[in-house]
Amino acid sequence: MATSTDELHKNTEASCYAGEVPLTVEELDQILQLQQMIFSRVARNEDYLSIINKLCSLTESFLTNAVASVMLVDSESGLMSVLAAPSVPDAGIDALQGLKPGRTGGSCGNAVFGNEPVYVRDTFTDPRWTDLRHIAYDFNLCSCWSVPVRNEAQEAIGSFALSSFEHRTPSAFHKRLLDVGASIVSIVLARHAQDQHLAASRKRIELMGTVLTQSSEGVLVTDAHNRIVETNQAFEAITGYCGEEVKGLDPKLLSSGRQGAAFYKDMWAELTLQGQWHGEIVNQRKDGSELSQWMSLSVIRDTLGKVQNHVAVFTDLTELKAGKAKLVDALEHDQLTGLPNKAKLSMLLDADDHPRSLLLLNVDNFSYINTGYSLAFGDKLLCAIAQRLVEVEPKAQIFRVNADEFAIYYDQVVDLKAANVRVLKQFFSRQINVDDLGFNITFTAGGASGSGSLFGKAVQSLRKAREQGKNQFHLYNADTDEPDQAKRAEHIYWNSMLHDALSDGRIVPYFQGIRDNQSGEIVKYEALVRLLHDHTVHSPYVFLEAARLSGLLPLITRRVIDRGFAQITGTDIELSVNITEEDLNQHYLEQYLESKLDEYQVSASQVTLEILEGVSSTGKKNHIKQLRALKARGYRLAIDDFGTEYSNFERILELNVDFVKIDAKYIKNIADDKASYEITRAIVYFAKNAGIATIAEFVHNQAVQDVVDQLGIEYSQGYLFSEPAESV
Repeated sequence: MATSTDELHKNTEASCYAGEVPLTVEELDQILQLQQMIFSRVARNEDYLSIINKLCSLTESFLTNAVASVMLVDSESGLMSVLAAPSVPDAGIDALQGLKPGRTGGSCGNAVFGNEPVYVRDTFTDPRWTDLRHIAYDFNLCSCWSVPVRNEAQEAIGSFALSSFEHRTPSAFHKRLLDVGASIVSIVLARHAQDQHLAASRKRIELMGTVLTQSSEGVLVTDAHNRIVETNQAFEAITGYCGEEVKGLDPKLLSSGRQGAAFYKDMWAELTLQGQWHGEIVNQRKDGSELSQWMSLSVIRDTLGKVQNHVAVFTDLTELKAGKAKLVDALEHDQLTGLPNKAKLSMLLDADDHPRSLLLLNVDNFSYINTGYSLAFGDKLLCAIAQRLVEVEPKAQIFRVNADEFAIYYDQVVDLKAANVRVLKQFFSRQINVDDLGFNITFTAGGASGSGSLFGKAVQSLRKAREQGKNQFHLYNADTDEPDQAKRAEHIYWNSMLHDALSDGRIVPYFQGIRDNQSGEIVKYEALVRLLHDHTVHSPYVFLEAARLSGLLPLITRRVIDRGFAQITGTDIELSVNITEEDLNQHYLEQYLESKLDEYQVSASQVTLEILEGVSSTGKKNHIKQLRALKARGYRLAIDDFGTEYSNFERILELNVDFVKIDAKYIKNIADDKASYEITRAIVYFAKNAGIATIAEFVHNQAVQDVVDQLGIEYSQGYLFSEPAESV
């Protein structure tokens, strides 16, 4: 038997948090990928703050409608401040500065105060948020989960948190994600402190280069003929030689032979010319062991410029380098299989750009192995697969890049199709045996050869292979597999532009009047979002898709509501604002609208919420519930762009909408196009029978307005009567 029932039960318990649902292989893989991405940046010596910001951004990608943050405790004041929060606006960061840890100091203040995780589902009512309730309301922070960041002594020095715009509790996956994130922050901060300490140490060595003192750095002084005349206690502790033992001898007795004659020739040339030299050198101790040193050499001259002494001040780097080597090795190798990991592969591919080949192998049906035999058994099988791959392709390098995914790297261009056949043949003809059980392993594979973005091309190929089914192979083809770079570049451009514009206050509403066709007067306005940049006003047509993909639509809606209400404060002017499906998904509208009504003293009856026809027609259950609740609070509802999508008349009646806005594509040609006229006439007929007022969009000339009047459409909106302007 592979695993007994009791053993399977134990394995299941070990993978749970206090009885919660175990993490899936996919979730563990996601956490592993996050660790690999962050640790690869650590291995590249990127700035610690950029690494922590990247960690926050990656963590946010695992929870919609949420922002991640890292706060640290100031050792002097004991107060907390924000270290990193890439998605939190400056106003939010300012509001959190100077947070005092305590039982009423929010999730982060509690996590630091109690040195334990804190998961708050409802910040609006939880007593632990008493001191920060205003922040929860101001920024719509509905829930907040925080885990302490600890130092080497396991003391809480800060927090790592996910704050959500929805009331929610964390899953086992999110708890594990927060724990891993907090641990990574601890490692990055410790490494940063170590780097700062090393930099300070080097500076101290330079400053003390001409002084013989009792210090932790080894000091050696020679005379003009380069004979040792003095050492300090640290010299003896580091090298193993006592001072009396080496006096009168040439320092070359410490030489390990690792540096050749050319190295010393250059060193003495610089020392003679510049009066000093700094660098890393490998010497040896008295017992023959190697001694890595950071050394500063200085020349002491008399008033006539004649050399009197040479002074060497050095720091022992042996332990530091050994520790760094271990850390780098751990970061570059998979702990389970011992194979180099994705981070190592990325560094190898980034080192140069010569032509080579890369084959990605995804183990077919591996999730069933974990489910049927346990995660521990699955780990054993992965190790066996790794060993077989090394045997099959001895001239290649094997990497484990994901949970059940391996990479075979060839330092030159090879026939990947033949290589894949070779691998499959070896696995098909010889079973993998684990705990007396035999398995025939197959792979879905994707490969790429050449230079430039090789890993990305191989990933695309693997994706193509997966689309074909199991045990398939796809070789990268630039003509068919290359993504639309122009579209990607455009999205990146507008995404960056949107973030900057939101930060700078350049996302604003413009207001277009809506005419009452009976009185001939402008009686209400629609708030239309615009982006201002370099004296140009951009319509949402150019940035709406980027905003949707980036999750920024709710922020834009909030901005339009806030500034729109500010325009009509103290008046009886009616205002229409557009509501998206993303706004309804976040469940914030009712509370946010009410807060803005109070702030600007606006009545709900002055506000019309326009929703796209698709939202009303396919309406999710919670969407319909929200719209009914808003309607009950006194807001009016309008169906925007009616006639473009599903035309679910039953849903419109169910919602009891107040207005139907007939889509512009029918109105703009209604005077000349019979089909547009008939469709519009049918919509108006339905609306009048249902007691719903109609609004014609894109009324741009008198001929169109004449038909609108003939059909009895109650309102008109368009450039004939009102162009969008900065104010009502």
